[in-house]
Amino acid sequence: MSRPAIAWINLDHLCHNYRLLQQAAADASVMAVVKANAYGHGLNLVAPALFRAGCRLFAVTDADEGAQLRNILRSDDPAGDTEIALLSGIFDAGDASLATTEHLTPTISDSAQCDMLQAADFDGAVWIKVDTGMNRLGAAEPQVLIRQCLQAGIQIRGFMSHLACADTPLHPMNRQQAERFASLCDQAAPQLPRSLLNSAGIISMPDQCLDVVRPGIALYGAEPVAEKPMGLKPVMRMTARVIQVRDIKAGETVSYSASFTAETSMRIAIVSAGYADGIPRALSGCGQASCHDRLLPVTGRVCMDYTMLNVSDTNIQSGDNVEFWGMELAANDVASMIDTISYTLFTGVGERVRRVPV
Repeated sequence: MSRPAIAWINLDHLCHNYRLLQQAAADASVMAVVKANAYGHGLNLVAPALFRAGCRLFAVTDADEGAQLRNILRSDDPAGDTEIALLSGIFDAGDASLATTEHLTPTISDSAQCDMLQAADFDGAVWIKVDTGMNRLGAAEPQVLIRQCLQAGIQIRGFMSHLACADTPLHPMNRQQAERFASLCDQAAPQLPRSLLNSAGIISMPDQCLDVVRPGIALYGAEPVAEKPMGLKPVMRMTARVIQVRDIKAGETVSYSASFTAETSMRIAIVSAGYADGIPRALSGCGQASCHDRLLPVTGRVCMDYTMLNVSDTNIQSGDNVEFWGMELAANDVASMIDTISYTLFTGVGERVRRVPV
């Protein structure tokens, strides 16, 4: 039997979210961001479902992810016409070779990347990434990079940049970056397609959808702007099984470091998932799980393989399944308990947790 910790992946909810984002993007194309194993949801499940929903633009981090995605989509797209953008570009000659053989579309920000592609006889297209204020990746002189690419026989797919504060709709930096992006593109090559917005940006700045939007977290059902919900549906439901229920007496302790001491007699459930499965250790003593419409406090330290819950005054038994986030507990709410974001919950789900489509 497999370990009874399962991330249920609702593909109908995924497609619902994709359609909502299409509507919000108006005339812009939607490039689905499926990097990091589709934000932990399982690239092999997510990408084919999005393809069948009509998606033909995808983005991953690097060439290895791009090659993996190309292989996953091969049965649906034998001609390899689907665009797969590499948001981090390429790192070495091996990446450049993969980009060439797998017909990937790197996002580049410096001349060294262009040199590596030229050496690999790459004859496809690239996105030019420009920095507009986030001070992460971005070409300092996009015109120079464009000329170098064209001289090397490399086509230019368009321009990309990334907003730093899109999840704060009224932050002045949003408009500053949009204006900077427009100015850079106009100066370098005004006819080329443009892509600026992530999930939160689609909500915060709908007038800047431009030619291509790049939603990530919204695809997976986490509302990117809390005060402006879109009606997204959660895609992942993280569950594990109760493998033992035991009674403890007042004064007894639970889990490592004896950080929890029972004030009265109580029942605890030992659940088959811990931080190696993606249940954050920071939930120790402050988190909750859900079972039979009851919220159950995390009791004591979360262990590598197990989490203990207070199930006093319930009828919960060994064999019951509990939810850590999903339908009863929103991932954004769980993340806020421990001062993090839903991205870290999703991408932290361990390899030994089965992703099961529903």
